[in-house]
Amino acid sequence: MKTSFKSAAKRLGASRLGIKRLGLAVGIAAAAVAPAWAWEPTKAVTLIIPAGTGGGADQMARFIQGVIQKHELLSKPVIVVNKGGGAGAEGFLEMKASASDPHKIIITLSNLFTTPLGTGTPFNWKEMKPVRMMALDQFILWVNAEKPYKTAKEYVDAVKAGTDRQFKMGGTGSKQEDQIITTAIEHETGGKKFTYVPYDGGGKVAVQLVGGHIDSSVNNPIEAVAQWRGGQLRPLCIFDTKRSTYTQKVTETQSWADIPTCEESGLPTHYQMLRGIFTTKNATPEQVAFYSDLLKKVMETPDWKEFMEKGAFNQTTMTGADFEAWLTDAEAKHRTLMQGAGFLAAGAQ
Repeated sequence: MKTSFKSAAKRLGASRLGIKRLGLAVGIAAAAVAPAWAWEPTKAVTLIIPAGTGGGADQMARFIQGVIQKHELLSKPVIVVNKGGGAGAEGFLEMKASASDPHKIIITLSNLFTTPLGTGTPFNWKEMKPVRMMALDQFILWVNAEKPYKTAKEYVDAVKAGTDRQFKMGGTGSKQEDQIITTAIEHETGGKKFTYVPYDGGGKVAVQLVGGHIDSSVNNPIEAVAQWRGGQLRPLCIFDTKRSTYTQKVTETQSWADIPTCEESGLPTHYQMLRGIFTTKNATPEQVAFYSDLLKKVMETPDWKEFMEKGAFNQTTMTGADFEAWLTDAEAKHRTLMQGAGFLAAGAQ
């Protein structure tokens, strides 16, 4: 009996030791995979889009939301809200008013600079905390596929031969990126001006171009890719210093890399747009780091890589001091461009 008892006790002790060791191993494994964040959201995160639905910013924001949900990267939900009133001023002013709420983030485009400069809205990007540059977005000169223009030169020559303001250029907003590029194109048309028609999102611009209500647009690739693939729109040139690196066919015969640069086509104009994420001004370094890490995880997914190719994005990314230096330089460049175009508001002189 004693031997049996001792044997049982020995086995029990060994069992307990095994359980302890197992518990320790599980604990170490859990520590290895558990996020080492000093801060995490305690409620839903609001992702603001300072633009209308269907455009590039809207598509990217909703894609980020979907990736976070699909891969369970965040324990709290992400709620996407469009606040595009006043060329995005509505969204920027909400971020400014929410300076102490770290549960708000915003996706930015170049209206981060053009809206304050062009409207006098009392806001500056320094009233938010930069988190991460996600990518740089391209611009393409598009025409209706039923039109005869096969190159940017042919289209510009037609504008030159027409009457002033005969040709209609559709774009997102007024005194924004699309109109800035339009003004740059006008410098190459011998002084002929377009009739610029503003819409509240790139999706609507593409629809209007398909319908023949405008003659051209400078939409982002992702805003018109469906209509290009469907044979309704034709890309004439990309506003970059070099061609896209994406060689997979989008249509039966063309890839993004097959689109010539505008400079190749005799239209020496280039412009790229920020796609970045910011949070509120009083966010702590730990809170900024949390969002930066979260977005890094989004960018590491196969979904993101596919999204980048679909939209022909320039995959430049930055954080911290590098991103802030880039923003400072970009603001100065936009001031110069808008001053040259006569778009600066009186209070922004």
